Amino acid sequence: MTSATNTPVKKHTFKEKVIEEAKSALALTLYFGTWFCALTFLAMTTLDERPIPLTPFGIAFIKAALCAKFMLIAQAIFPPKMRPNYGLMRSLFNESLVYLLVVILLNYLEAGVDGMIHGKEFLISMTAFGQSNPLRVVAMSLVYWLIVWPYLVLIGLKLRLGTPATIDILFGSQK
Repeated sequence: MTSATNTPVKKHTFKEKVIEEAKSALALTLYFGTWFCALTFLAMTTLDERPIPLTPFGIAFIKAALCAKFMLIAQAIFPPKMRPNYGLMRSLFNESLVYLLVVILLNYLEAGVDGMIHGKEFLISMTAFGQSNPLRVVAMSLVYWLIVWPYLVLIGLKLRLGTPATIDILFGSQK
């Protein structure tokens, strides 16, 4: 029982936790994948690529799955906390920057491992992330933060109001 509400706390089995984690990973992958495919489509049309190849969209979903996993790792290390006096936005802003930092660092690590797989040195491959252009990494970080922010606001709503109330607000009553 929780002391604040005197309501029983449901303990999840390992299987339930794995299923819940898989659902979160899939939902976040689809969310990121939608964004990354939209950005890929924009890039292809900007380059006047004709016909538009499908491979970059597959790569966008692979990258989305990696970023989703990185985001879930960041959330496991630094669970989002709601501070009642700060409100939703102020409570989550600093955490969004921490999540961004964790994901960027994990992307650098992934670039190093990918380089090793392809026979290159780890550190050289790591520094090649973002085409070795710090301004490009900053631009990518800004876009990534703009993608992550609505997701974190949704998580904040779920923490404050609960999942059923959040779903009712966003999609209407299920009754």
